[in-house]
Amino acid sequence: MGRECDSGEMSWASWTTTGVFAGRGGVRTDEVGILTGDLSVHTTWTGDEARIAVQYSGSSDWFTMTGSPIPCPSEAESRNLHDEVVEAVRAGTAATVPPH
Repeated sequence: MGRECDSGEMSWASWTTTGVFAGRGGVRTDEVGILTGDLSVHTTWTGDEARIAVQYSGSSDWFTMTGSPIPCPSEAESRNLHDEVVEAVRAGTAATVPPH
């Protein structure tokens, strides 16, 4: 996880949650539409926005979750957003990045 340096470089942080079973209706992605089943969720925060991607667990291909990137002004808010995204994926119904 990155942090702002004294030199003023951009802050960043990332989180990955594996073994997230998508609820009925799955999660919507920009590249391939709906993903269902056992997924991993990854959030990267880069100082002013968060990018969310999902993949089938064990796969090497990541897909942009529809609604990503999303403005996100702090590391703490990006962590909260990641948790909200994981819950949205578990809920299914063609989940997209929740408004934040």
